[in-house]
Amino acid sequence: METTQLLKGVLDLAVLAVLDGRDGYGYDVLRRLRAAGLDEVGDASVYGTLRRLYAAGHLTSYVVPSEEGPHRKYYSLNAAGHDQLTRSAKTWNDFAATMAALLERPEVAA
Repeated sequence: METTQLLKGVLDLAVLAVLDGRDGYGYDVLRRLRAAGLDEVGDASVYGTLRRLYAAGHLTSYVVPSEEGPHRKYYSLNAAGHDQLTRSAKTWNDFAATMAALLERPEVAA
């Protein structure tokens, strides 16, 4: 199974989880995802996900001037983002538990 295919389905959840409790700008979010073990996540995917989550009303943003380069656009979870994270985490945990049960007892699927 390709990790990149799995990432497509859970990247929104992963980005929300990374931003839970600590704001971040695009490259920072990418770096934190990779540090967590999602090595195959692509730059464009993360930036697109941030824009999509922002447009959906799950994130707020603000700009911070940088002395070392262009200004950075930081993203943070708002109340709707926290709610979405909670719902998505429950869905993921339920799905992961179902898959774990199937893998532990393959006769159930037969």
